[in-house]
Amino acid sequence: MEHTGELHEEYGEEWTEVAPGAAAGGAVPPSRGRAQLWALVLEARSVPCRLERDGRDWCLLVPANHLDRAREELRLFEEENREWPPAPPPARPLAENTLSTLSTLVLLATFHNLTQLDVTLPVFSQPDWVGLGNAQAAKILDGQWWRLVTALTLHADSLHLVSNLAIGGIFVVFLCHELGSGLAWSLLLGAGALGNLANAYAQSPNHSSVGASTAVFGAVGILAALTLVRYRQRLQRRWPLPVASALALLALLGTEGKNTDLGAHLFGFLFGVGLGLMTEYLLGRYGRPGRLLNALLALLSAVVVVAAWWAALEFGG
Repeated sequence: MEHTGELHEEYGEEWTEVAPGAAAGGAVPPSRGRAQLWALVLEARSVPCRLERDGRDWCLLVPANHLDRAREELRLFEEENREWPPAPPPARPLAENTLSTLSTLVLLATFHNLTQLDVTLPVFSQPDWVGLGNAQAAKILDGQWWRLVTALTLHADSLHLVSNLAIGGIFVVFLCHELGSGLAWSLLLGAGALGNLANAYAQSPNHSSVGASTAVFGAVGILAALTLVRYRQRLQRRWPLPVASALALLALLGTEGKNTDLGAHLFGFLFGVGLGLMTEYLLGRYGRPGRLLNALLALLSAVVVVAAWWAALEFGG
């Protein structure tokens, strides 16, 4: 950034220091980095300049006939960037709902155990839970909508269940802390069901799957979108990092095992991103749902799951 003889020849020897106070409102000499930044600003505005060192301080010099313009350009630059980078958004208080979230996860595990037993219901004798509730593409496209939801509550075996609870539970608990249980479970259910629907269109008619992992990757997508929107100004050029990190997690956890349904994981993640973007926009405008609305959303999610299984037992097969 330092310029020598060529500038002397073109503009003569009368060079004047741009006083720090003229640009920054103070008398403290600029640091080397600051002086170099100012020099870049002036060069971008076609104002000749050079840096010189005076002991431990750095001086920014311009030809005398460019002094007024240089000071004005630096003043405008400092004013425009005074509030940059912007302060991070105020942290939202986390919802205290760990117990209710873990209780729901335990309920999911209990239901899995129920499906492994020869249980006779008052109306339905020994139902084939997996046959009635799996996300079979042809039957979903034939109008059996309940499979979009019931498949999220089923698991192939205990290892499948434990892996979803152990890994997915972390994301679910964190998401419930961020948004409140009702809103979080509604979004998870929506991302999982939409992911299963898109997967039914993408796969062959014979394709079927079970598991909450579609909703788990929906949670990953939602959290990535929340971070992307909430901290978009501070991320600057690194704005894709949250989504890139989530995609890396998808590649790490969502493609392992011969029975892994990559399509369901990918679609769950993509719909999670979409729902997360919409949710963060609404949260920024209206705030997080209150306790009553969260309770209603939680109740609605439970009703949807119960209604889906009632439809599966009543009309499935």
